[in-house]
Amino acid sequence: MYHITLDRPEKRNALTIELCRRLVEAFDHASNDASIGAVLLTGKGDMFCAGMDLRESLACDTVQLAGIHEKLFTMIHRVRKPVVAGIGGAALAAGVGLAANAHIVVAHPETRFALTEIRVGLWPMLIYRAVEHAVGQRRMLELSLTGRDFTAGEALTWGLVSEIAEQPEARAAEIATMIAGFSPMAIGAGLDLVHQTGSGAGWAHAGQIGRQIRDRLLASDDYKEGVLAFAEKRKPEWPSLKKS
Repeated sequence: MYHITLDRPEKRNALTIELCRRLVEAFDHASNDASIGAVLLTGKGDMFCAGMDLRESLACDTVQLAGIHEKLFTMIHRVRKPVVAGIGGAALAAGVGLAANAHIVVAHPETRFALTEIRVGLWPMLIYRAVEHAVGQRRMLELSLTGRDFTAGEALTWGLVSEIAEQPEARAAEIATMIAGFSPMAIGAGLDLVHQTGSGAGWAHAGQIGRQIRDRLLASDDYKEGVLAFAEKRKPEWPSLKKS
């Protein structure tokens, strides 16, 4: 398991260009490292992420800012490792975007979320697609227009949050550790299937891609090891996974 922590608690983990760059590098490293089975994302301090660093945004290169945000907030479609987020404090604006780019999100019962961009004359442009994918079109539009707070319970109902726990970081770590113990080849192939057969894919195309990936898995050493382990009632040792 690879642990990524937002470590700027004195600024409520607001995202600077440098922090965004480091996050992109960390996620890309995790995606490309065969020894990593899952990624855990947490925030240090009382807030998960307050969004973009607004003061920096007034003076920074907007082209550079947009470029790094585009990479960061599309990671759910690029990273081929499961990302589990543990959210113990508020997630605002781009913080909601980070949550939406995790595959599994565990939040504290009192966590609050909000797309606050409209309050400062912005719109959640670069996170829009990822959050919409989680909560749906109508809900995303309403949240973007109003900028209102919403609860962890609402986020769970809409699909942004997967689970609510009193100790979300610990629970997220537990889930990430469990996932990291499964076949990395199967997980990578499964994420490939998800990304290649999105909501716009036709049934025939999706079926063809699914069969190709399934055939590759059936011929893999990971699958053979898993079947033998199941038959012998033991835990499989995946050949391509080093514990971390």
